[in-house]
Amino acid sequence: MKQYRYLPMIKSPEDLKALTDSEVHELSREIRSFLVDQVTKTGGHLASNLGIVELTIAMHRVFHSPDDHFVFDVGHQAYVHKMLTGRLGDFAALRQNGGLSGFTKRSESVHDPFGAGHSSTSLSAAIGLATAEKMKGTDNYTVCVIGDGAYTGGMIHEALNNVKKDLRLIIILNENEMSISPNTGRYAKNLSRLRSTSGYYDVKNNTRNFLNSIPVIGTPLTDAMRDIKQSVKDLVYHSNLFEDLGLYYLGPADGNDPETAETLLRVAKEANQSVLIHFKTVKGKGWRPAEEAPDVFHAIPPMKYRSKETANAPKAPTYSSVFGETLLELMKERKDIRAITAAMADGTGLRSVAQAFPGRFSDVGIAEAHMITYAAGLSAGGIYPVAAVYSSFLQRAYDNLIHDTALQKLPMTVAIDRAGFCDDDGPTHHGLFDVAMFSSLPEAEIYTPCAFSSLRAALREAVSNGALNAVRYPKGSEIPALTEHFRIGENDPVTPVRMDFDRGDRPECLIVTY
Repeated sequence: MKQYRYLPMIKSPEDLKALTDSEVHELSREIRSFLVDQVTKTGGHLASNLGIVELTIAMHRVFHSPDDHFVFDVGHQAYVHKMLTGRLGDFAALRQNGGLSGFTKRSESVHDPFGAGHSSTSLSAAIGLATAEKMKGTDNYTVCVIGDGAYTGGMIHEALNNVKKDLRLIIILNENEMSISPNTGRYAKNLSRLRSTSGYYDVKNNTRNFLNSIPVIGTPLTDAMRDIKQSVKDLVYHSNLFEDLGLYYLGPADGNDPETAETLLRVAKEANQSVLIHFKTVKGKGWRPAEEAPDVFHAIPPMKYRSKETANAPKAPTYSSVFGETLLELMKERKDIRAITAAMADGTGLRSVAQAFPGRFSDVGIAEAHMITYAAGLSAGGIYPVAAVYSSFLQRAYDNLIHDTALQKLPMTVAIDRAGFCDDDGPTHHGLFDVAMFSSLPEAEIYTPCAFSSLRAALREAVSNGALNAVRYPKGSEIPALTEHFRIGENDPVTPVRMDFDRGDRPECLIVTY
């Protein structure tokens, strides 16, 4: 910590407010240096946190946590927030048992008003917090940070439809990958830059106040100027979803510029209504490897798994990679199979499938409920769906498994990755409920392979049995002690153990253990 000048001085968010602009820039550099040093050792989400440094500092300089609430979608981009709220010394145990969570966590700090781990929940929670503050009659603000990836989740759109204008709610859309509202041309860029300066809002407010002071014609003049301004703005930017929903929209603006970020946050704070600020940031900013390959450095394993020897060695097979290889073989044999995932093509081992069969692969975004009903529609139309999803993310689609799939007796296979404990990701990612979910579904079959060979056999049987199937397997590779005990070889015949559950008047559920 001795090499840092300003970072050790920040014991609470209030310490940020006395910093000069030049000191804020230096603090930003120190935070990035600390993140690279620490996260490359412990593992964790790196690129997204490098990109949100200035924006997080600006939030804490403008608002007053914990009285004002900061809600981060997923929570994996809240490392800077944790550093600025008294948890800097805990980063050596990031994502370790008993250590600092990789996500926001209510029990960890009063500065984490709402826990997370799954995507697209932030705005719904933020509306609830802002409504609670309104009902209590406080002046507290709620600031919700949503990444553009989370914006693909349906819950965000459901929540946007429920935003009330009279809340002290500031929504920050942090765009760092996909372009949500691209603006091209010099005029649009210059207007955006102008609208991000404090001088622009000073002139705007002074002009409005002057016109309103003119007797009789003042108010009509103000209204006319507002309409003209909106027409010019629409001509350049076009109308967007947020303004159509009645939100006060600011941006797009550079979220990596501290002065710009602070200016727009202060304008939003003074607006006395719900506001959406659209910031653009650079994922991985400040560290070249992460800037050049933000996907690679989005989440990285601990250093102990990245030695020079292991880095140069061929990657060991995992259950995910074996699943992808087996499904690819099946899709070559059967033209009626379609692979589906929810924003997890790499994590579930489907990248090779997507490359080999782009016309028979769907990535639906962060929309697990839609994924299952979409799969049910495919099944109803005579196409066989194989949906790959992490166990804890599948929890979001329980109703769709019941209502849209099981009750209609539609065959499909759900490949449940990360079943069981999921080590450093913690309780929000442990896959502990999928067996309970599927065992409650009529005529569902659950396959629990304990080796790569049995995973291949289970998948092949599942896609052929005409039922609703779950093939569940853990994160990582085979456990040698387990495979040796059961003497399961690559070419050995695999005999399943079947357990029928009598449900009285209801059809049975079949659990198949390989």
